[in-house]
Amino acid sequence: MSDSHLQSLFAERIGGDGYGKDTPIYKFERIKRAKRAAQAANPNVELLDLGVGEPDEMAFPDVVTRLAEEARKPENRGYADNGDDVLKQAAARYLDRVCGVKGICPEKEVLHSIGSKAALSILPVCLINPGDVVLMTTPGYPVFGTHARYLGGDVHNMPLRPENGFLPDLEAVPVDVLRHAKALVLNYPNNPTGASATPEFFRRVVEFALKHRLAVVSDAAYAALVYEGKPLSFLAVPGAKEVGVELHSTSKSFNMTGWRCGFVAGNPLLVRAYGDVKDHTDSGQFLAIQHAAAYGFDHPEITIAIAEKYSRRMDLLVACLNRLGFRAKKPAGSFFLYVRAPRRAGDASFATAEDAAQWLISRKLISTVPWDDAGAFLRFSVTFAARGPDDERRVIAEIEHRLADAKLEF
Repeated sequence: MSDSHLQSLFAERIGGDGYGKDTPIYKFERIKRAKRAAQAANPNVELLDLGVGEPDEMAFPDVVTRLAEEARKPENRGYADNGDDVLKQAAARYLDRVCGVKGICPEKEVLHSIGSKAALSILPVCLINPGDVVLMTTPGYPVFGTHARYLGGDVHNMPLRPENGFLPDLEAVPVDVLRHAKALVLNYPNNPTGASATPEFFRRVVEFALKHRLAVVSDAAYAALVYEGKPLSFLAVPGAKEVGVELHSTSKSFNMTGWRCGFVAGNPLLVRAYGDVKDHTDSGQFLAIQHAAAYGFDHPEITIAIAEKYSRRMDLLVACLNRLGFRAKKPAGSFFLYVRAPRRAGDASFATAEDAAQWLISRKLISTVPWDDAGAFLRFSVTFAARGPDDERRVIAEIEHRLADAKLEF
């Protein structure tokens, strides 16, 4: 079969016979290219990468030890399928002890995931028919919406704005959209804004979902990374389990990004549907990884230590940026700081956040992530590479030094 013949076979969902001919360069690829170019032009200057969206350290030693122990067990060698009881039971205990969610049934209301991304690609298959609409926030993580569109569905974006605390205005969704809406996807603490939800907001979500017959998918990948108080779970709100599920992950909360393990919990019928589709999607995560993840969920003090580090770094970064003219406010959780992008830096003007981000990389070797979906904002991450508090202070001091003469205007 020739290449020209293959060109005509690609599905319309990825571009049809035009696939590969005019592929747009997405912002994360543009950032990577800009970083490479800046480092090539300045080989002796450290690139300060505050655009990374994953932990800068390895999983804790106890978790790695548990993985090694479990990997040596012959009974863990085979297909995991939808998992055994170890992770399910640990997930139920975690939701109870850490998130205040009572009464989760491990057998019927929990299933593991190969990371939240995999779950967000499977759940649309359970819910979306051609013509159905998914309500999603913008900016936000697009995976559920991407797969909804693959299935012939559509996405209605709800903008996240500072005047609403970066919470979506549910009442602003048009009536004609709601007639076709099937699912509402939320992510709090939020990527990229760092905003947190409130119990009052989640109660409104439950009422909204019941009124408009929606399934709610709460992506709680950052739920346990809070700086004060206890993590807030959607499932802790009365009625939540009637309308949806929540996704938890070891990636951010336990420094286990590459391990790809988490769980889906909540409504038993939706969890069952997720499992049925998952059966036709993968053969399960390696049981040794599941069991090591279960160990993590039973040791929430790991996440507390990680959050304390991010909180310390966030204090330094917020103070630094405010001295430079930004209007930064420490979020209640996650490891992201979301601030308005500057409009000018000396003689340079920026029409978009991406313009500002490109200037920061090319001129100052400071990497951030731009978002222009609902205003021009930059996302800073406190997962930058640093070894201990002294090195953290050095990195932040270097940011301030490089931008001290930038003459930023907002």
